[in-house]
Amino acid sequence: MLTKTTFKPAWWLCNSHLQTLYPALLRTTPNPPDYRRERLTTPDHDFIDIDYCGTGNQPLIMLIHGLTGSSQSDYIKGLQSVLLKQGFRSAALNFRGCSGASNNKARCYHSGETEDIDFLYQTLRQREPETPLGVVGFSLGGNVLLKWLGEQGDRLNLFAAVAVSVPLLLGICSTKLDNGFSTFYRFNLLRELKAYMRVKLLHLESIGQAQEAMKIKELGDLSTIKSFWQYDDRVVAKLHGFDDVHDYYRRSSSRQYLKSISVPTLVIQAVDDPFMTQEVLPNLNEISPCVQLELTQHGGHVGFISGLIPFKPEYWLEQRIPEFLIRYAVASVSKA
Repeated sequence: MLTKTTFKPAWWLCNSHLQTLYPALLRTTPNPPDYRRERLTTPDHDFIDIDYCGTGNQPLIMLIHGLTGSSQSDYIKGLQSVLLKQGFRSAALNFRGCSGASNNKARCYHSGETEDIDFLYQTLRQREPETPLGVVGFSLGGNVLLKWLGEQGDRLNLFAAVAVSVPLLLGICSTKLDNGFSTFYRFNLLRELKAYMRVKLLHLESIGQAQEAMKIKELGDLSTIKSFWQYDDRVVAKLHGFDDVHDYYRRSSSRQYLKSISVPTLVIQAVDDPFMTQEVLPNLNEISPCVQLELTQHGGHVGFISGLIPFKPEYWLEQRIPEFLIRYAVASVSKA
């Protein structure tokens, strides 16, 4: 289903790059109130860190960040604060190695890695079997979310999900980042990913994980990598059991999973997103009746900034996401 949008971009952020860069460069968000961290040991004897906001028995929302982000990303902390005011607790997942501490395995995270989100879901469900539970994912985290929802089908006990700025077809998005001003984002993301791998290698050596460290060394000199096609072929595919980059993109792109989603899900995409092209957008016959696709002509990548007064931004996602969650949380309670 195609949903009509209420988003109106700020006139003073008049193009996709300004919408994308303003919050990334100029937004500073404090930690939300009632904030705490928990470290969970994963089934493969590694760990993930979860940052919670709120206590009590209110509905709980899992939050999933994007590539090179974390629970400390402003879009995560901002949403946590707003959700708390709206009567929701939240649990922000840090992908492996993204919490400020390197994880203890060579494996990282990637666009198709759904084991850790499923592990967090199962952990929360075991602790609170009756709590209304929802989930929100951004960018890469949105791709992971949609893939997981499709994989699980009707086996999940969730009242709603929201995915924002999702790279639904990974190959097209990687190629888009090789062109025009989008190469600016590619350069910075690859720089951060290479630093992530360098820090991981040093950490693995420092804790005596020689076998895991060797897996990183065998990837070779990553400094020569100039594109996501190269990075995903050299690093992601080799570390995570894919034949090559084409196999990784084919199996991990989330658009093919939209038809199998059984949870009420809102997908928010900007047509002018500089990380992708309109080719990634699904046809309505490709999506489940449970999925609402909300397209905005403007908004950039995880931007969606409105507001009439320059440098006084209104973050529309922090209005739209709670609105959707509240609607379906109320509906789920009324059915119970």
